[in-house]
Amino acid sequence: MSGVMPQRLRVGIVGLGVVAQVTHIPVLSSLPDRFAITAICDVSQRLVDAIGDQLHLPPGARHTDADDLVSRSDVDVVFILTSDEYHAEQAIAALGHGKHVLIEKPMALTVRDAEAIVRARDASGRQVIVGYMRRFADAFALMRDRLPELGPIGYVRVRDIIGPNAFFIDQVQDILAFDDLTDAQKQDRRDRAGEQVTEAIGDATPEQIACYRMLCGLGSHDLSAMRELIGTPDRVVAADTWRGGRFTVATFARDDYRVTFEMGVDRQGRFDAHIAVYGETGTMTVSYDTPYIRHLPTTLTIERTDGEAYHVETIRPTFTDPYTRELVHVHDVLHGRATAKTTPEDSIEDLRLFRQIIDRIRANGM
Repeated sequence: MSGVMPQRLRVGIVGLGVVAQVTHIPVLSSLPDRFAITAICDVSQRLVDAIGDQLHLPPGARHTDADDLVSRSDVDVVFILTSDEYHAEQAIAALGHGKHVLIEKPMALTVRDAEAIVRARDASGRQVIVGYMRRFADAFALMRDRLPELGPIGYVRVRDIIGPNAFFIDQVQDILAFDDLTDAQKQDRRDRAGEQVTEAIGDATPEQIACYRMLCGLGSHDLSAMRELIGTPDRVVAADTWRGGRFTVATFARDDYRVTFEMGVDRQGRFDAHIAVYGETGTMTVSYDTPYIRHLPTTLTIERTDGEAYHVETIRPTFTDPYTRELVHVHDVLHGRATAKTTPEDSIEDLRLFRQIIDRIRANGM
């Protein structure tokens, strides 16, 4: 495979579920000067055929085995959008065939698998970018750049309490899904998940296991973004989980201030996701809406006290969604115009923090 990337990158997609249908395929299609989908893969043959028909792909470009897709000569970058348990295996296979990789978070469920991806990337000379799309929102970038205006930080709040994704998705799009997997395929997924989570956090209660999986899914967005803004916490001061792992709170120590993290899923039709950083006389808050409805704005609110005056400024930099910004970044990185910021090494920091949260919960006897 040539080391020169074509202007229009040829994309192979592995995993055709919700995130592929709602976000990646539409965004790729909206950037035709940068990307072309040349091959797809999913374990569901019926889903492959349905999406293949939508994309007008020939039968030869439709696969149910990821190894077949990653070995294709007409694929420059592989998008790995499968269930978490398969990420590491598929990323390493793609890198072994000289492909660049965009991999949805979490990059892997274990540090060992994540480090194996790093080694495969280094051996291949290719790029691996992890899909922390919230960190590409323009409002988030603006907050990061302006954060020094606050001066010394006194407190940080990280919150992600949302309703079910289906509440938003079902109102705007029909998702294709078929029950054509074999019992062996379903069991393989369960077995891989059990083995990998046990390796990641050791013997754990069902509630702790559910909490870890939610940290890897929902929580990785928030904690990854938090780390970019303020750095990695020094330690986990306290943590608790309840309702079968559906709700979690944690307190982190960072320098001379504290951070609270709140994560939960209920059945309310709202999306309460934000990071607020409090300075002595001002606060900055980046607020997110559901990513499953494209172009809902991410906003930055700046509050500041000046003498007797209290000022509130709300900034909506753009309606362009973070996924689009992310994929433009991918294109720039693969053409040498930018340096990847959501790297495998960065993702490993998340896994280590997740383990610390679980260890603190376990120490509490939960």
